[in-house]
Amino acid sequence: MREGSEIPVDVLAAHVGGQVIGDGSILIQRVAGLESARKGAITYVEDEKFFEAASQTKASCVLVPEGADVKAPCRLEVKKPKLAFALIAEILHPPKKPVPEIHSSSVIAADAKIGKDVLIGAFVCIGENSSVGDGTQIRAGAKIGDNVSVGRDCIIHPNVFLEDGVTIGDRVILHAGVVIGADGFGYVRDEHSHHKFPQIGTVVIEDDVELGANTCVDRGALGRTRIGRGTKIDNLVHVGHNCDIGERVVIAAQTGISGSVTIEDDCVIGGQVGFGDHIRVQSGAVIGSKAGILPGKIVRPGVWWGIPIQPLDEYKRLNAHIQRLPQVREEVKELRQRVKELESVLLENRKT
Repeated sequence: MREGSEIPVDVLAAHVGGQVIGDGSILIQRVAGLESARKGAITYVEDEKFFEAASQTKASCVLVPEGADVKAPCRLEVKKPKLAFALIAEILHPPKKPVPEIHSSSVIAADAKIGKDVLIGAFVCIGENSSVGDGTQIRAGAKIGDNVSVGRDCIIHPNVFLEDGVTIGDRVILHAGVVIGADGFGYVRDEHSHHKFPQIGTVVIEDDVELGANTCVDRGALGRTRIGRGTKIDNLVHVGHNCDIGERVVIAAQTGISGSVTIEDDCVIGGQVGFGDHIRVQSGAVIGSKAGILPGKIVRPGVWWGIPIQPLDEYKRLNAHIQRLPQVREEVKELRQRVKELESVLLENRKT
């Protein structure tokens, strides 16, 4: 569906499995925020504290939780309004697909295999024995090395580098400046210098992964580095060599992951988390931002925070104690003064 189309509310309701309260024939053209929405827009509300504002919105329709006390004339009740909003945005605002072409300035090896309906932008380089799947976009300045496999319907943004021998699945999105397959940070030291440990492994990026701008995924030293199906990684994240990141993992910006870390399926990692090497994060764990994890640790399911990480309840308790330290310091100073005064009185009593 092209952007600018009008879709009745009842059609959108069928798409997201919701119930229309009001006129289901109202036409929707776009999604919008609660305050900025106008006629022709659909918006959403989840938090009860915004129900009153949702009742006053000028949007043509509001996505609301089931049974919510919202008075808007046209409401679409769903279990998860934010999710329904995202699903509706996908059909009201589909991504623009450029016309497939191979730019005259691109350099493509004679034995490279290029699929159907592929876009190859200006100054793209594709190396020997590499392949690009149908419908994929390789945008300006991207570089694909030798023996690289890129799947179907991927979007490789400008200045992405895919080094030799890596594998990219279907529907993968790599934002500008991503580097896949650079050498891992591995050295062996003698008494005089550091000698590079072999970095001859590979990287496997599975289907439906999205990597943010300037994120780097190092190749395995002797094996592979893996990013599992459906995982989403933010900007400026570093994934070290031989890491194994599972499916549907979410990792926020500026996180640094040392070599040989395993993150199992469905974990959530906040921003600026620091991982030592050989850590295992078990499925379902949530690690809060700026946490630090010591090498070799096993992180069990649950919510973790702090440096070094600890269960969230324990972190909150210790943080509360730390917040009281200035008060405790003053109390200690007062107690020391009182003890000094008592010692003086006792000394005077002994003299008399």
